[in-house]
Amino acid sequence: MNTDLLRFIDSISRDKNIDKTSVFDDLEAAMVSAARKAFDDAEDVVVSIDRVSGEIQATVDGKPIDMRTLGRIAAQTAKQVMIQKIREDERSSIFEEYSERVGDVVTGTVTRYEGGALIVNLGRGEGIMPRSEQIPGESHHPGERVRAMILDVREEPNRVRIELTQTHPDYIRRLFELEVPEVNERVIEVRALAREAGYRTKIAVSSIDSKVDAVGACVGVRGSRIRNIVDELGGEKIDIVRWNESSQVLISNALKPAEVKETFLCFELGRATVIVDEDQLSLAIGKRGQNVRLAARLTGWDIDILTPAEYDKNVDDMEKALKGIESVEDVMLDKILAMGMISLSDLSEVGAEPLVNELEMEESFAATIVETAGEVAKKIAAENEAAKAALARAKAEDQARADAGEETGDPTGDPTGDPTSDEHSSDDAATTDTATAAADAPAEEGVSSDLSEPSPEGLAPSEGEDVTNTKETDSPTPDEGDPPAQAVVQESQTDGD
Repeated sequence: MNTDLLRFIDSISRDKNIDKTSVFDDLEAAMVSAARKAFDDAEDVVVSIDRVSGEIQATVDGKPIDMRTLGRIAAQTAKQVMIQKIREDERSSIFEEYSERVGDVVTGTVTRYEGGALIVNLGRGEGIMPRSEQIPGESHHPGERVRAMILDVREEPNRVRIELTQTHPDYIRRLFELEVPEVNERVIEVRALAREAGYRTKIAVSSIDSKVDAVGACVGVRGSRIRNIVDELGGEKIDIVRWNESSQVLISNALKPAEVKETFLCFELGRATVIVDEDQLSLAIGKRGQNVRLAARLTGWDIDILTPAEYDKNVDDMEKALKGIESVEDVMLDKILAMGMISLSDLSEVGAEPLVNELEMEESFAATIVETAGEVAKKIAAENEAAKAALARAKAEDQARADAGEETGDPTGDPTGDPTSDEHSSDDAATTDTATAAADAPAEEGVSSDLSEPSPEGLAPSEGEDVTNTKETDSPTPDEGDPPAQAVVQESQTDGD
């Protein structure tokens, strides 16, 4: 019995996680190559290894040979073929292993950076975390332990590429499964999740057990569970909101810490119009629009945020425009508002079909309403543009007078000596409808607020929860939109939520 050979094969199989049968086949193929090299590329070469005893039997053109007599060159050939075959089998084994683990969180050791990509030693293979999958602002050092989620696994000519990520939204979901047993056991379900990696995440959770508080369980005692996740993400803010089947309640929860007065849903446009008080507008929009942008992704609705004054103005404009049409009554206007169309532009955009189907109007009458709404909306838009142009001209004239005053030594630049002649008119125009300008600006993800690239911002602690993050934060500044906190629990105060 060739015990040395069997021990060698067993060791390779165990260390490389390769099936023994594959190792036997690789060794036989290597010996065939060696025999052909020794016998001038003979065609009829057969080598077999007994799987039990390890005995080698080899024939060339039907004649038995002793593999130990083939010489050094043949042995070197066998070695090279053996190494190549073992590496191919090892790559196949690694690919099969990690392909089944796509979406799992793994822990590895940082080895180096390659062109901005982070190389992580996972044990049997190396993971690659491209710069786009790294949390912005985070840096790592060789030897540091890092966690990441396996995003993709694919075979390349000389290696298996295991792509890792820390920015994918599912990475947050997996961390909650690791830190919150109720989530892992499916007692608490993560119903929706929206994330801007490195800055802020909103996550909606619900519980199938009425005795388990979904939000409280995710936060943990004195914020212990959520703090572990926040630390793993380098301080990224996390809002935990309570899921609700009602879109109106869910949108109100998602916009926390802002208090929502009323929500109108327009199913035809997939748009939600949210009314908030003036002092809640900055909280609802968030710094650079981040709060409303994440809320829109979380709920699946485009969200417009208006103040009561803006809402009243839209309704007044609609009433004035439609009251000029015969047979239009207050009841009909109320029904149109109930459909979520709270402005003339909404009515024009929806068209006549919903009015016919939902309100049972005649097609000609519905077409008249929509046509009138479109004409008045265009007129109002033109007036607004004219007002903006007049404001721009006034500012340009003020600047020109100021420049002229500097040249002549007159600090006011106004020959009448009244430095406030145009100042008040400019200020009044500038402060008119400020929130509307923010809501009408181009937006990402269908959100109509003024949105741009996200930046770190704070979160406000939830209402109704006695479990909060214990980390101390700086006091918020009034213009930052959201007061900061490491992790917050956002809850709806709606009864029966």
